[in-house]
Amino acid sequence: MFFDLRPRAVRPRAVRPRAVLASAGTLGLALAAAVSPAGAADGTPTTPTQLFNGYRHCSTDADRPSYRQAGEGLVVEGVPGGTGSTGSPLVGVRYQAWPVGDPTRITTVTRDHATPGFEAPATLPASALADGQTYAWQARTEAGEAVSDWSAPCYVTIDNTRPANAPVVTSPNYAPGVWNEGGEPVEFTLDAGGVDDVEGFEFSWQPDLPVIGTSIGDHGIPRPVDPYADTRYFKRAGALGGSATLSLVPPSGSGPMTLYVRSLDRAYNGSAIARYDFNVGSTAPSVTPAVPEPGFGEPTGFTLRPDPGLQAKSPVVSYSVRTTGGQEDKTLEVAAGADGTAVVELALDGIYHQSVQVTSKSANGWVSDEAQWYISYDTTPTVASDTYPENGSGGGAGVPGTFTFAPKVKDVVSYTYTFNDGEPPVTVPADADHTARVDWAPATDGWYDLTVHATTRSGIQLAPYDYFFTVN
Repeated sequence: MFFDLRPRAVRPRAVRPRAVLASAGTLGLALAAAVSPAGAADGTPTTPTQLFNGYRHCSTDADRPSYRQAGEGLVVEGVPGGTGSTGSPLVGVRYQAWPVGDPTRITTVTRDHATPGFEAPATLPASALADGQTYAWQARTEAGEAVSDWSAPCYVTIDNTRPANAPVVTSPNYAPGVWNEGGEPVEFTLDAGGVDDVEGFEFSWQPDLPVIGTSIGDHGIPRPVDPYADTRYFKRAGALGGSATLSLVPPSGSGPMTLYVRSLDRAYNGSAIARYDFNVGSTAPSVTPAVPEPGFGEPTGFTLRPDPGLQAKSPVVSYSVRTTGGQEDKTLEVAAGADGTAVVELALDGIYHQSVQVTSKSANGWVSDEAQWYISYDTTPTVASDTYPENGSGGGAGVPGTFTFAPKVKDVVSYTYTFNDGEPPVTVPADADHTARVDWAPATDGWYDLTVHATTRSGIQLAPYDYFFTVN
């Protein structure tokens, strides 16, 4: 089964081209022979197997028919058996269907030139299938005048009518229209709203609900799966036309929330979508560094504390810590102590700024909304010159001047500079006091831009600084 999140109606996957070309050439003949049921010794083809209607298993129990939507007709299919002859392996498949209440009204469709061992689909026309009527259908293999026995009848009830009412959605612990304290899963009750053929419900925190589909396996054989096995999106009602309960953790910790729900009948026709809107207050943890303004690149402990109300409902067991804006964005998972607190050591190295985002996770699965802590850094070097003052004028063409570079952060080992973006840039080592001095004489007068950045011992290239001046 696959789930297509595109907003389109629930319907079976379109028939894809079958591998009829397998009958052409030696390889095709070998493959067909390998997967085809054995034919009778007298050359009589064998009865089709692997019977499906609307890409779901056929039901041979007249009291428990399959329910299918057939507004555009109903695809019936089976794998035909071969004749066992060495001639052309192609056969035909004949399908006949009739209302259970009137076996004389037979509708027949055929699939010619089918390959034994591969599904051979045909479509019963919508005009022959009345909404709410139960039909029986069967299939047989045909090879010229030779025909197989008919398969046992399959029973299917046509249901082209979606549930008339949207479901009714309520919650005993998260009321609509008010701000609820978060920290525990939301309990929902989904009710069929008086529609007696509702089998279950489909739900999501997104408005585009998944589309139920069936994948196609080897030899064209469908692989239907019960959608209610996927508890992320589906819940079967306790009884036909009944209700179901859910216990869900919202996708984010706080703010406006909406759960979207629709009812499904036995043919997977979906009702109109109901929505349950509610609000959840913040449960974000607190984030406190050991010092108010941690130095650039200096390891600093951050204490993480849970929201008190959240901790009271279900103890916080871990934190997800994400840093952004540094040399490398990181996400760390940190275990919490018995009191819900934790300490994580971080060395912040964002050359302009860096933020720390933290969410907590409780023992009951609740994930809080995000706490954010932010710091900005000025990692540009300072630049000074007596001869050529910043934003001023001095010196002259050929007049040497000294420029002094000094750091604003620790552990600077070199400086790289260029005048008016000249090529190539020049790198000079820093002295023991982490400063550097550069002597330079301009070739001409005019306006100049000296661009300088520092580099740390760990190889971090810090923010550049532009020093503007005019040569007399």
